[in-house]
Amino acid sequence: MKHFLLVPDSFKGSLSSSRICRLVEEEILSCIPDAQVVSIPVADGGEGSVEAFLSALGGQRVEAPCHGPYMEERTGFFGLLPDGTAVVEMAAAAGLPLTGGRLHPDQTTTFGVGELIASALEQGAGRLILALGGSATNDGGCGAAAALGVRFLDAAGQEFLPTGGTLHRLGRIDASGLLPRLRAIDVVAMCDIDNTLCGPAGASFVFGPQKGADAELAGLLDEGLLHFSQVVRRDLGVDVLDLPGGGAAGGMGAGAVALLGGRLQMGIETVLDAVQFDRLLQQADLVITGEGRLDRQSLRGKVVLGVARRAKAAGVPTAALVGSAAGDVDEAYSQGVSGIFPIHRQPMALKEAMAHSEEGLRLTTRNLLHFIAELELRSLKG
Repeated sequence: MKHFLLVPDSFKGSLSSSRICRLVEEEILSCIPDAQVVSIPVADGGEGSVEAFLSALGGQRVEAPCHGPYMEERTGFFGLLPDGTAVVEMAAAAGLPLTGGRLHPDQTTTFGVGELIASALEQGAGRLILALGGSATNDGGCGAAAALGVRFLDAAGQEFLPTGGTLHRLGRIDASGLLPRLRAIDVVAMCDIDNTLCGPAGASFVFGPQKGADAELAGLLDEGLLHFSQVVRRDLGVDVLDLPGGGAAGGMGAGAVALLGGRLQMGIETVLDAVQFDRLLQQADLVITGEGRLDRQSLRGKVVLGVARRAKAAGVPTAALVGSAAGDVDEAYSQGVSGIFPIHRQPMALKEAMAHSEEGLRLTTRNLLHFIAELELRSLKG
């Protein structure tokens, strides 16, 4: 076994996906000096997506002026890949860390995200990947669309910039002014959830609390997104109410489809397609993936399962190195995961575990490699 394909997600708060790739590769080469290792750092839609694409494919990070979640002026960024694809990370303009602790999802906007998209188009982008995740917003993507030429009018015909708290005022949507170049390119919105726009499993009730919404505000935000979906269906002829993934990033998933003409795709699938993962699998003896916490949510299409399913179809075993495995995750085995390997050797508090993630990852990788080597030796003697 000499050809290894590394496709890990980050261990949030402790190790980036790029760092995990470097550590695992070092351990592989220390045990198998002539091994061939291909690393694909992964982010499945949230913060770090631009870095992951640039690390895997090359290209350049481009800085551009934009507005933040409260319309404050700031500098954002996007990635421009060698093939002309632009990767715009929603968190770069509307991310939760940009609020400075001011958590008011009824007031925040995605306007800056639209500005970054416009800047990418000015740079000549011929395709757009919009990384959804980590947002502080709940505006259904209206802010981003407004920055790109879509007009939102209230019942009196007055134009305004909708936020999560003012979506209920929406009277009409005029999308005729959307930037023509955006209409002409492929727009992919990548996310790692399948939550719909509204209801108990929708954007406001599931993700609103982490953005600062109490139960009452979450209810008002949900009503606003429901009204938004009704106006979208009437004015644009697009039904996004029950769209899987429509609830991503405060309803930006739905907005990307209805307002920007995009399509939703699970984040890991977008990444794997971009790096031609299926072709790389043809040479691989083992795929090593992983994430900070493997749980039931992981089974809904996050990195580990997305990687394992494709590897299984190609007949390549997959090892998952994880910070922890919680609950019943046995379904992962039927989906293509060959083994799940938590990196910590004894129970410990989360803060302590995060501090020892690098050490644990090295030790677990080494143990996995020694186990594989022993199996191969026995097979040869066989």
